[in-house]
Amino acid sequence: MKRIVPMILTVALFMEDMDSTIVSTSLPAIARDIGVGPIMLNLALTSYMVALAVFIPLSGWMADRFDAKRIFRAAILVFMLGSVLCAIANSLVALVLSRFLQGMGGAMMTPVARLVLIRGTPRSELVSTMAMLTIPALVGPLVGPPLGGFITTYFSWHWIFLINVPVGIVGYVLSGVYLPKMERRNPPPVDILGFLLGGITAAGVVFGCSVISLPTLPPAVGFAMASIGIAAALLYVFHARRHPAPVLDLRLFRDSAFRTASIGGTVFRISVGAVAFLMPQMLESGFGLNPFQSGLITFIGAVGAIATKFVARHVLTFTGFRMTVIVAAALAAGATFANSFITPGTPYVVMLCILLVAGLARSFFFTSVNALSFAEIEDADASKATSMSAVLQQISYALGVAVAGAILEIDTAIKGGPLALEDFHVAFMIIAVGNLLAAIPFVTMAKNAGASVSGHGLAMREGETTGDK
Repeated sequence: MKRIVPMILTVALFMEDMDSTIVSTSLPAIARDIGVGPIMLNLALTSYMVALAVFIPLSGWMADRFDAKRIFRAAILVFMLGSVLCAIANSLVALVLSRFLQGMGGAMMTPVARLVLIRGTPRSELVSTMAMLTIPALVGPLVGPPLGGFITTYFSWHWIFLINVPVGIVGYVLSGVYLPKMERRNPPPVDILGFLLGGITAAGVVFGCSVISLPTLPPAVGFAMASIGIAAALLYVFHARRHPAPVLDLRLFRDSAFRTASIGGTVFRISVGAVAFLMPQMLESGFGLNPFQSGLITFIGAVGAIATKFVARHVLTFTGFRMTVIVAAALAAGATFANSFITPGTPYVVMLCILLVAGLARSFFFTSVNALSFAEIEDADASKATSMSAVLQQISYALGVAVAGAILEIDTAIKGGPLALEDFHVAFMIIAVGNLLAAIPFVTMAKNAGASVSGHGLAMREGETTGDK
C-alpha cells in the first residue's frame, strides 16, 4: 500500500510532464495541418506552461480547503478534456486554448501530488522520495519526443493527445481507491487580487517573450505584453507584502536554502527548456531526420535520469548539496556546449554519450534542488512552498522555449538567411552559459546546508563525537 500511492502519483505526473514536450517533434506536421509555420506553434508549447504557472498558486489553497485527493482526481478529468479538445483542434487559436485548458488540469496535479508525498514522508527519507518524484519530470519530457515522433510518423499527430484518455481513466480509478484522504485544513480566504496579478505576470512575460520571437507579429506587441507582465509583478510584490495570506507567499524566500534553490533552479530550468525545444528542431530541420528518429536520439537522456534515482542519496550524503549542484551544473554546461559541434556526420555513439551525460547531470541537479527547497521548510508552509516552486518551474521552462525561439530568430535576422544548422549551434553555445550561471547562487551556500536531509557531514560528526568519548 505504501508503494502504490507514489506509483499512482508518479504515473499521473509522468503523463503531465510528458505532455509538455510530446508536441515538440510533431510541430511540423501539426503546422502543415492547421496552416501555420512551425515557429508559430511555440505558442502551443508556452500556452500549456503558462496555464500551469497561472493556476498552480491556487492548487495548494484548494488542496488544503477541499482535500488533496478530491482536487487531484478533478485535475485528471480536466486534463483529459483538454487532451480531447487538442486532438480535434483545427486552428492555431483552438489548439492554444485547448492546451491552456490542458495546463489548468496539470496545474492541480503536480503540486498536489508533491504535497501528498511531503506530508507523508519523514525528512530523513525526503531525498529518496524526491528522487522518485523527479523521474517523471525528467523522463516524461524525454519520452515525449520519441513517442510523439513515432505516433506522428506512423499514425497521426492527433493521437499524441488521445493517448492521455486511457491513462487518465486508469489514474482516476486507482487514485479513488488507493490515495489516502488527507485532513482538510482551514486556509484563509483566497487572495483574488494576488491571483490575478500573478496570472497577468506569468502570461505577460512568457507570451510577450514568445511573441517577440515570432516573425509574423510586430515585436512591439511582444514588448507591450512583457511590459504589462513586469508591471504586474511589481504590483504583486507591493500587494504581497501587505496581504496577510498572499496566493504566493514571498516570505518563503527568507529561508536561505529555499531562496538559493529557487534562484539557481530557475536559471537552470530556462536552459533546460531551451534545449528541449532546440534539440528536436535541429535534428529534424538541420539533420533531415524524421520525428521518430530524432525522438529516439533524445531519449537516451532518460537513461541518465533514471540512473540517478539509485545513487542520488549516497552521492548527496558524501558530497552535500553544494558540491553536487555545482558539479552537475558544470557537466550540464559542457554537454550543452558540446551540442554546438554536432553535425550530421557526427557518429551516433558520440552524440548519444553527450546526451547521456546531459541527462545524468540534469537529474542530479533537479533531485538536489527539489530536496533542498524543502529541507528547512516547516510543515505548515509545505503547501505554499510547493505552489511557489511549481510556478517558478513552469515559468522558467516556458521562458526557455521563448528564449530559444528568440535566439534563432535574432541569429537568422542578423545573417539575413533562412534557418540553418549553424543557428542551432549558436543557440546551444549561448544556452550553455545559462547552465553555468545557475551554479553561482550555490557557491556562497554553506557546505552543510540541508544536512538534515542529505546527511552530509552528520556521519563524520557522529564519528568525531564517539572518538571524543
